[in-house]
Amino acid sequence: MTLVILGGLVVLVAPGLAAMIAFGTSNPPPVLASISDPFRTVDFSALPPAETLTARDGTVLAYRRWTATPAPGEPERVVIAVHGSSAMGSSMHPLAQALRAAGMTVYAPDIRGHGDSGRRGDIDDASQLDDDLADLVAAVKAKQPNARLTLLGFSSGGGFALRIGATPLGAAFERVVLISPMLGPRAPTTRPDAGGWVKPFIPRIIGLLLLNRLGIHGFDYLPALAFAIAPENAARLTGAYSFRLMRAFGTNDYEADLRNARAPLALLAGSRDEAFVAELYAPTVHAARAEVPVTIVPDLGHIGMTTDPRAAPAIVAAIRG
Repeated sequence: MTLVILGGLVVLVAPGLAAMIAFGTSNPPPVLASISDPFRTVDFSALPPAETLTARDGTVLAYRRWTATPAPGEPERVVIAVHGSSAMGSSMHPLAQALRAAGMTVYAPDIRGHGDSGRRGDIDDASQLDDDLADLVAAVKAKQPNARLTLLGFSSGGGFALRIGATPLGAAFERVVLISPMLGPRAPTTRPDAGGWVKPFIPRIIGLLLLNRLGIHGFDYLPALAFAIAPENAARLTGAYSFRLMRAFGTNDYEADLRNARAPLALLAGSRDEAFVAELYAPTVHAARAEVPVTIVPDLGHIGMTTDPRAAPAIVAAIRG
């Protein structure tokens, strides 16, 4: 009798679930000037050339490197800087230059699914981003075995860095620095649709989550997020994420990741952040881990935390601890 009832429920629910997955999408959000405009004044003339690393699965991954010599008496420091959603390693150029001026070498990868790493907007499975970062860490350690490593992540890259910090790989870093991190759609800090930057395909996401609970992952390649990128940037930026890239590039449980972080954490944000509510970072983070320092930089918006020189001193101080 129970099997008959269950079978009947499946028959009733399946068409609705299929419709949610097939048609539960949306048009991309309109261009968000506050995200794209700050880059118009960035000087990229000194951008270092792209280098490549072959990941364990044979995929060629791109990254850029800003090499520095530490000041006398300062330890050798390396920062692995993870870009935000839709972006690529070159977007970290202004901040990387400031860190290099402070004597820190910076590696900024194009996270798989972005830029010149893999295919745009998708990955093969959820573990690939973690494996890619582990491969980059191994390559950095081979080149600079005595360096102190910091993992720095911006926006969605900050959520990713937080999640990595709670894995065994997190122990490889002296510190994990989160800049305006995306803590997840349900976090108190997240504005609706990240202030207009992203349009999640809610019906499709719900449908795919339900399928995943049943152990079905055959549709995880479908797009689940669209970003408010300017048309002139479409050739460089990633306009949409598949469901599996969305799940892999971030944190799915910020409270657990805060509690389980293997390295000391620090968080910074601009007081005028358009995507996240800056004043809620401290109470949100401290509810899970009270000792994490939270610094709010006055008068800066979301992108300004990586492009405006006024953010650099606080970020350098956070890396140095």
